[in-house]
Amino acid sequence: MRYCHSIIPLFSLLRKEQIRATLRFANPDRKEAARIRTLKPYIRQFFQRADIFLLVICTVCSIFGIFMIYRAVTGMYYGGWNMSVPSKYIAVQVFSMFLGIGAFVVFTVIDADILGSQWKLLAAINMLLLVALVIFGQDDGTGNKAWIRFAGIGIQPAEVIKVLYIIIAARQMTYIKEHEDINGFFSVVQMVGHFGIVFVLIVVVSSDLGSATVIMLIFLTMFFLLGVRLYWFALGGAAVAAAVPLLWEYFLKDYQKKRLIAPYDPSIDPDGWGITWQTTQSKLTLASGRLTGVEEGHRTTVFTGKHTDFIFSAVGENLGMIGCIIVIILLAVIIIHIVRIGLKSGRLYDLLICMGVASAMTFQTFINIGMCIGITPVIGITLPFFSYGGSSMVTMYAAMGLISGVKYKLKPEHFSLIY
Repeated sequence: MRYCHSIIPLFSLLRKEQIRATLRFANPDRKEAARIRTLKPYIRQFFQRADIFLLVICTVCSIFGIFMIYRAVTGMYYGGWNMSVPSKYIAVQVFSMFLGIGAFVVFTVIDADILGSQWKLLAAINMLLLVALVIFGQDDGTGNKAWIRFAGIGIQPAEVIKVLYIIIAARQMTYIKEHEDINGFFSVVQMVGHFGIVFVLIVVVSSDLGSATVIMLIFLTMFFLLGVRLYWFALGGAAVAAAVPLLWEYFLKDYQKKRLIAPYDPSIDPDGWGITWQTTQSKLTLASGRLTGVEEGHRTTVFTGKHTDFIFSAVGENLGMIGCIIVIILLAVIIIHIVRIGLKSGRLYDLLICMGVASAMTFQTFINIGMCIGITPVIGITLPFFSYGGSSMVTMYAAMGLISGVKYKLKPEHFSLIY
């Protein structure tokens, strides 16, 4: 009897558990609801601490850019240009935007300090990307061996290298600032050597002067903000001036030389149908839009790169000068916001990351618009968030995620930008 009295409650308990398990199996929504309740605090924390304004403004630019890409590729497709249907380009760009938003979230949550501490791994990734360019790189008829393509999917490694370089350089410069004399000979050699290796390898491996130029300008910006004495810049300028004739003679190809000097020497292409053909067509396209854009039924201009490096011209054609001003304002808002986040960060490492990203956006915007209006050489620079290209889109969102991550961190009670 004692055994029965003890076993009956046990069976009763097992029966209750069986009923609960059956209900859970029969109603999986409960389990899902519990999982959502668990995630709610983390989602709420993300929206409270992440830079949602930055994400929104970048998304606005991306959607604006997708609309302009559609207008550009539609005109090119029906204008007889040999290319895929417009829907393919839109699908790729929309997918890249959502992938980029995912990268924004990931890089917001992952502390940039963790990424910086893994600088050896990041440097190895950069080297592997450059080796992959040597083996699998394609030039797509541009003269730059800057693309890796598998199963119809193209990746531009230089875009990834650019973001990883900012992280590694910020980590290196911060360490030198905290542990060494930043104006010491060996300290400067370390920083310049790191930049020089990346710069030379990009130029030699891919002949991508555009990406190499942007990385050079990123380095100079971060180097200056670090507080390095101006005499090092003077010595560097003298060294570059001495090296230019050698680079010009032995490293640059003829088409690269012509591209670099064509905007400033009309005799290179007097008719505008040679090396400056894209720029000539771009200026005609911009001019056709006037103040508010072309009228319905206008015969659009068709030329290579109208949806990529020359998307600004498509904006001018369809929306006129007003549209171009809106694009410039949107990009300026992003850049100013990034600078503001950097200045408020209170840490040299975070400041250098923010200023590295801001300088990349600033110089890309200036060079790209300059290409479209004919005041800078055509060196294959995209307009951030607007130009067609998955690699550019995803890496720009990842870079914005780094900035959001700086804001996401809990700030020290007392901080100063004076080091």
